[in-house]
Amino acid sequence: MPLHPACLSRLPSVPEPSLPAGPGRRPTITREDLIAAALALLGPHRSVSTLSLREVARAAQIAPNSFYRHFRDIDELAVAMIERAGSSLRTIIGQARHRASPDRSVVRSSVETFFEQLRADDKLLHLLLREGTAGSEAFKQAVEHQLRFFEEELCVDLVRLAAASKLPLHEPALVARAITRLVFAVGTIAMDLPPERDQELIAELTTMVRMIVNGSRSMVDVPQE
Repeated sequence: MPLHPACLSRLPSVPEPSLPAGPGRRPTITREDLIAAALALLGPHRSVSTLSLREVARAAQIAPNSFYRHFRDIDELAVAMIERAGSSLRTIIGQARHRASPDRSVVRSSVETFFEQLRADDKLLHLLLREGTAGSEAFKQAVEHQLRFFEEELCVDLVRLAAASKLPLHEPALVARAITRLVFAVGTIAMDLPPERDQELIAELTTMVRMIVNGSRSMVDVPQE
């Protein structure tokens, strides 16, 4: 099955032309450097919409005008951060699904990986969770776009696993959507809870995802009203 075009997308890293370096400033910078600098400024309760161009430039050790060599404005940087977060997380969670073993189910493996990323230092998952609920309309749309990619990739895996187990699913695309939305909703709540609650939430979320999958299996060949 061909990969979704989103899987092939990468943020370009175009080197900035060398400029005379002022005191404490870097002579060259890339888009990735700016994204990393902006991510480092985000805190547990800070939205990307609160970042200023000058603040990001200062963190990246460049002159504010150099920012425009890579992004039109701070909103374009924010959308690039959301896209970077979605792409990275899809890769990590997708790998977790493929690492499942007989004693560690696909569901459990994926949920545990999701919580590992929730507590990771790179704040990528925090960015998606917070901007999906509290960000501007443009940021919410960017997060929604990433969630659809999650759903599409999960649907492919669900169909593959259903064929391997000979346990077909009723409307696998809808199953993928239900699971994705549930996991991100729980993640939004868990983000503001202490890590000590993680194991409890992992167990509950794993059970809820299995309920969705088993419910879909039970609906196969059942006439729908």
